[in-house]
Amino acid sequence: MTQKSKNPLRRIYDWTLSLAEKKLAGLWLGLLSFAEASFFPIPPDVLLIPLCLGRLRKAFRFALICSVASVLGGLAGYAMGAFAWEGLSPWFFQYVPGFTEEKFARIQEWYAEWGWPLVFLAGFSPIPYKIFTIASGVLGMALLPFILASAVSRSARFFLVAALVAKFGEPMKEKIDKHFNLLALVFGLLLVGGFLALKFLR
Repeated sequence: MTQKSKNPLRRIYDWTLSLAEKKLAGLWLGLLSFAEASFFPIPPDVLLIPLCLGRLRKAFRFALICSVASVLGGLAGYAMGAFAWEGLSPWFFQYVPGFTEEKFARIQEWYAEWGWPLVFLAGFSPIPYKIFTIASGVLGMALLPFILASAVSRSARFFLVAALVAKFGEPMKEKIDKHFNLLALVFGLLLVGGFLALKFLR
């Protein structure tokens, strides 16, 4: 398959992966993590994983970059939703993969009942985090729970990925590529379910 025959999303994926070879890969990782939290379609794990291979100390530094930049990007997404959604929404619905009017309307309904657990789940799992950061701003979610849910979930995801890849190397990279999204979704659902159970049992 030639480069021209690939779909646009695949070309963006390949470009993101190529950033691991750049001299300023850490800076690119931060920029990617920030952008992915509000509009960029490729998750930062694509760049984080090759940067962490076999280097535990550097892996945690890269995970920290990912976590901080992603939370800041989430705040940018929150601000877009709170202050500019009316003007930006047509662009998001047309150009950002997975960002559809139907999905966004459904999320608005979920927020009325669930709130911050949705942000936590999206931050840890493969569910598009950007949809929830913007929705949080549109729907006026309290800022402190939003920041806490984002910080804990994003850090948990990125530090887990970094530790596994740095510790076990290429075999773990292949397993993460194949199974991590499903495992993260299941784990995130169980964790949120536990929080909710504690809440209702009080």
